[in-house]
Amino acid sequence: MPVQEPFVIVGGGLAGAKAAETLRAEGFDGRVVIVGAEAELPYERPPLSKGYLNGTAARDSAAVHDKSWYDVHEVDLRTGVRATGLDPATHRVMLETGEELPYAKLLLATGSSARRLPVPGAELDGVRYLRTLADADRLLADFSGGGRDVVIIGAGWIGLEAAAAARHHGNAVTVLEPQPTPLHAVLGAQMGEVFARLHRSQGVDLFPRTTVRELRGTGGRVGSVVTDGSAGLGADVVLVGVGAIPNVELAAAAGLEVDNGVVTDHALRTSAPDVFAAGDVAAVFTPLYGRHVRVEHWANALNQGPAAARSMLGQEVRYDRVPYFFTDQYDLGMEYSGLGGPGDTVVTRGDPDSGAFIAFWMDAGRVTAGMNVNVWDVAEPIQQLIRLRRQVPVASLTDPDVPLERLIA
Repeated sequence: MPVQEPFVIVGGGLAGAKAAETLRAEGFDGRVVIVGAEAELPYERPPLSKGYLNGTAARDSAAVHDKSWYDVHEVDLRTGVRATGLDPATHRVMLETGEELPYAKLLLATGSSARRLPVPGAELDGVRYLRTLADADRLLADFSGGGRDVVIIGAGWIGLEAAAAARHHGNAVTVLEPQPTPLHAVLGAQMGEVFARLHRSQGVDLFPRTTVRELRGTGGRVGSVVTDGSAGLGADVVLVGVGAIPNVELAAAAGLEVDNGVVTDHALRTSAPDVFAAGDVAAVFTPLYGRHVRVEHWANALNQGPAAARSMLGQEVRYDRVPYFFTDQYDLGMEYSGLGGPGDTVVTRGDPDSGAFIAFWMDAGRVTAGMNVNVWDVAEPIQQLIRLRRQVPVASLTDPDVPLERLIA
């Protein structure tokens, strides 16, 4: 492969930007090209549903680097350009501009897209999704000034964080969720109720076990939401937060192995030579779990981008991190580590009603996940407990007088 052919990163998000940063930090002096479909500098997504949306952070605070960084580090950043094709045999990426861009190594960091709501009326104006910075711009304009009826469909992380932001701006908020509790698939019923109580205490009308049937409006704009229990909930704005779908179209069309994401090995290598994947789109073989894992969290993009860059450079890479996620809602701050299962037992250190506690998910006496709520500097020992995969006495795990570090030693 001629040395002048660049390392190309398809995807202008956090994973792609961090990969470019790592290539330069590791001494790679060849050409680096980032192709991003959005007309924005690469940015992080947490502010979109947190600080920026609730009005406490500036728009540009989401940027991974300012524009000058790409110039100084000689990274060819092409924003507002979509990759339309990939030919692994000839090592080329086709762009919507008509250009065929050759590559020596390619990183797919194409992320994911918001899942659309498949009901009548979903195309009405005022129906929002929250995935991009442009989405956040529109939603912030909707929320600002307060006084609106906001209906949120889906009580996942995005839905709940947006609910907190909407209440911060002084809007009336209704959250509709088909499962028995918020975050039911991730946290289960017991911990899901913690978030249900939190939002209800902040004036949110929360309706679990509720299915949306139709959105209705006049003049092309949404005005109400029809559910299996209501003929029409008034709505000035409807936010749909029903999950995300990995953007695998480019990889699938090129014949790469795809299964709930672009499949990679532990070094983030795909089934095609010299093609790697990272971030939301990557289903990575994770030795800790002995299977492929795809996680749509900030920390995943933050850490997989650099790991993929090192793998592209031929370094030994074994991506084996414990999944990690955080959220901020009202006065609740939370960190979640690991992957709890639906059959796990949940035990707590501290009283969930107190507002500060740690929950542990356990399977056969082993810690599979941990969630610290308004308790800080414990994520690392929780992750170590998960990695050890050994039985831990429940009495010690739930006793606040027993340091977590003692259980690791």
